[in-house]
Amino acid sequence: MRGGGLLVAGTTSDAGKSVVTAGICRWLVRQGVKVAPFKGQNMSLNSFVTREGAEIGRAQAMQAQAARVEPTALMNPVLLKPGGDRSSQVVLMGKPVGEMSAKGYHGGRQQTLFEPVLACLEELRATHDAVICEGAGSPAEINLRRTDIVNMGIARAARLPVVVVGDIDRGGVFAQFFGTTALLAPEDQKLIAGYLVNKFRGDVTLLEPGLDMLHGLTGRRTFGVLPYAHGLGIDEEDGLRVSLRGTVRESVVAPPLGADVLRVAVCAVPLMSNFTDVDALAAEPGVIVRFVDRPEELADADLVVVPGTRGTVRALAWLRERGLADALARRAAEGRPVLGICGGFQALGEHIEDEVESRAGAVEGLGLLPVRVRFAREKTLARPVGEALGERVEGYEIHHGVAEVLGGDPFLDGCRVGAVWGTHWHGSLESDGFRRAFLREVAAAAGRAFVPAPDTSFGTLREEQLDRLGDLIEEHADTDALLRLVEEGAPEGLPFVPPGAP
Repeated sequence: MRGGGLLVAGTTSDAGKSVVTAGICRWLVRQGVKVAPFKGQNMSLNSFVTREGAEIGRAQAMQAQAARVEPTALMNPVLLKPGGDRSSQVVLMGKPVGEMSAKGYHGGRQQTLFEPVLACLEELRATHDAVICEGAGSPAEINLRRTDIVNMGIARAARLPVVVVGDIDRGGVFAQFFGTTALLAPEDQKLIAGYLVNKFRGDVTLLEPGLDMLHGLTGRRTFGVLPYAHGLGIDEEDGLRVSLRGTVRESVVAPPLGADVLRVAVCAVPLMSNFTDVDALAAEPGVIVRFVDRPEELADADLVVVPGTRGTVRALAWLRERGLADALARRAAEGRPVLGICGGFQALGEHIEDEVESRAGAVEGLGLLPVRVRFAREKTLARPVGEALGERVEGYEIHHGVAEVLGGDPFLDGCRVGAVWGTHWHGSLESDGFRRAFLREVAAAAGRAFVPAPDTSFGTLREEQLDRLGDLIEEHADTDALLRLVEEGAPEGLPFVPPGAP
């Protein structure tokens, strides 16, 4: 097999496309297939830096890990990073090429990107046995079909068979499958091979009559029913779209080693980016991580994290409006731990000059760290390695802000003053030794009898999650049929489901 392919589409955003794509990649690589993930266009604030210094969606980096290949810009040639409700930064082949409104993007720019996107897919297909592509949103967004470069546009150009994933936990999955198919043009419908039910709870035999009726209505089969599985929401693209109040990151089910737990509160700042930085904390037994948006929710927190954001100045205003800025200042004065990462680090500084991101000019920071920040037009994209708290640390950097550190103790590329830490490095807490040393410092400052587990390996836990995704596909999907789709394409003679695209 060489150059096979499959597109995993979804009835909605967050239907499970990312994890299903990762699961298929992991299952295929375990069969000895050289496989790569691909997403032509991704909208996400959750991004990653490849070894060649390219910025791509974290979901594609996670899928590359599932496929046991090194992530590259080919796997996500277009990344859109929202800066508000109507505009996004456009990242092409890993580098930012400008800001654009949604109307401007769909009005012309998107079509100019189609050929580069298709060329990236074909390059991956030429060097791999199979490429598992992920769609975006729904393929039945008929208002955007003319300029589509990520769903049926790429599927039709590359002759990819399509499996549509639906989240049955939300309800209405049969209507979603039928409606998605019936709203596509005849040429697009020819590529819709069938469906995959995600997040099913209960007795699957109760679902089977509906699947049989769906087959009768559409002429398309269902390739599997995946059960609901906790703890598999890894490296989401779209953030936590529902209200963040009280949202808890899932963690391993294990008791703390010491007498106390550690409570971590993450400020749910606007345009929050790379919130997955705290997943490594949630992986520690006895560490409870939750997202908060009110000052009183910081009262019992042993550590407060101000995370990355695509809008540092906007996040500063939000912290002040909510009363969180004053709460953070009180914590710092009391010697209670605070960690700022990337945009959060910038917000903790004394002064910001921003003529790039917000164009707000001079803005005063929270003044908790002796740092001055100037926003540069060139984005820093790097994979630094260093040492902190006596431990080796790896991370990655994605920021326009250039920090001038004027004092404090060195901490990665930032600084520390008392119990307040700041750094531009994302992913540093995934370094196991450093994370344990940092948590010991936090526990000491918070007066908690918390002991980090000596053997927690974030990398091992991530591999176990990816294997669970592969297991879900192997155990609950018709893998023989999926492999035939990858090798041979969509079956001939699939019926048209009226009315089709208007």
